[in-house]
Amino acid sequence: MRWPLVFPAVLLLFGVSCTSSPERRAEAMAREIGSAAVLAVRKGEVLFSYGDVTRNLPCHSIRKPFLGALYGIYRERGIIDIDATIAELGIDDIPPELSENEKRACVRDLLAARSGIYHPAAGEVPAMERARPERGSHPADTHFYYNNWDFNALGTIFREQTGEDIFAAFEREIAVPIGMQDFSAANCRYAYEYSKSVHPAYFFSMSARDMARFGELLAAWGEWDGRQIIPREWIEVSTLAYSEKGIHNDPYGYLWCIVPAEQGLGRGFYHTGMSVHLLTVFPDLDLVLVHRVDTEEPYTTTFREVVELMEQVMEIALKETS
Repeated sequence: MRWPLVFPAVLLLFGVSCTSSPERRAEAMAREIGSAAVLAVRKGEVLFSYGDVTRNLPCHSIRKPFLGALYGIYRERGIIDIDATIAELGIDDIPPELSENEKRACVRDLLAARSGIYHPAAGEVPAMERARPERGSHPADTHFYYNNWDFNALGTIFREQTGEDIFAAFEREIAVPIGMQDFSAANCRYAYEYSKSVHPAYFFSMSARDMARFGELLAAWGEWDGRQIIPREWIEVSTLAYSEKGIHNDPYGYLWCIVPAEQGLGRGFYHTGMSVHLLTVFPDLDLVLVHRVDTEEPYTTTFREVVELMEQVMEIALKETS
């Protein structure tokens, strides 16, 4: 992910005059590539908006930062220990079961996608299956692999250690306190694939404006209306780089991709879903960017197009905040 650049040639490709305003160019590009909603928000002020920002859409892999925020809350309460091993927590899976070596991985290894557990998992796309290393090929905390087993097992661990449903906990602990307008735990679901794993994927549905509000909470280091919702220390720790080359070739933290420091934008982190949904947070700029696509219908939007569009939106946001 590279921010912020402007590509006049790309604008011409989409049939947008380079003499038009940045807002018009971004709107035209969003329309052309099939964006469902786009938002740039700073401290509650909408700097750019496109599409229906109230419609709940599947979040796909952006589910991971939502669960990560809950981990921060329950870790601070002493309910979740991220240094506990898989063996200590009694986590296993269908045959072929986890080996003793695999069970040495701890929760923080799963958070960083560095568990070394390469068991089939629910919700994997073909590219993830093709990239999955051989079982036993890497000890814990030695190799990054964007691993749905890690992410799904984290969901199981959360539910078993807290006794809470993921979606109900998110609604109570985060959505309601920060005033999300469209979110409901009833719109979210678990997806089991029993032939692969006992651990289900957990799929969130959320509107663009609620996703932006979650981003604003993180941009404010977890504080909302004078109340610390997510521990600041957790946000700081989870957005450090534990792997230099994660997805999209950027560093990876705990369930977050990290915007490289050389971009000159201060602290920044993001996550994608199906490479077309995007939530990006720049705490030093008090800025949040959101991109959504209706992935419930056929779509042709690509990650490259999303990045090019969001570079235009970034230009608008920086102009408005300067």
